[in-house]
Amino acid sequence: MISTNSKGLVLSLYVTTRGFAYVLFEGPTSPIDWGVREITGPDKNTQCSESIIKLIETHNPDAVVLEDCRAPSSRRSRRVYDLYRAVEAWTANRGIDTYHYSRDLIRQTFGKLGAATKDEIAEVIGKHIPAFEHRRPPARKIWMSEDARMGLFDATALVLTFFHLGVPDP
Repeated sequence: MISTNSKGLVLSLYVTTRGFAYVLFEGPTSPIDWGVREITGPDKNTQCSESIIKLIETHNPDAVVLEDCRAPSSRRSRRVYDLYRAVEAWTANRGIDTYHYSRDLIRQTFGKLGAATKDEIAEVIGKHIPAFEHRRPPARKIWMSEDARMGLFDATALVLTFFHLGVPDP
């Protein structure tokens, strides 16, 4: 699944209802930084944008990977859509390449390994990247809220899809 596609430092961001998660990779099996940022208050997008910009300025990635909210199957809120667009505009103004992958494309990529659900994808990621194995939340039951750590695995699924598919032609 994981190719040797190299793009230098690649930062993947995944926006959640609680804030956002990020992973910074140096290669397809080399995470060098990751985290989950919880943002509270009335203006989450402004706070998230400021925190994301600080993160990008700190790490200076060669590429940023985001979820494709424009995909027809996307069910993301307008707030999340607007935040992704703001991040994309900011990175474009600084010459940082930005790539988008839909949830469907992530499922197709991980489906080749028999993983269809978010929990199954997180399990595959834990097996491929030992640093994340102990961070994997327990399987979600229908009455449970999603564990905040799942955002880390969503961001990782995005970046691994990027590495697997390669850099698309402009």
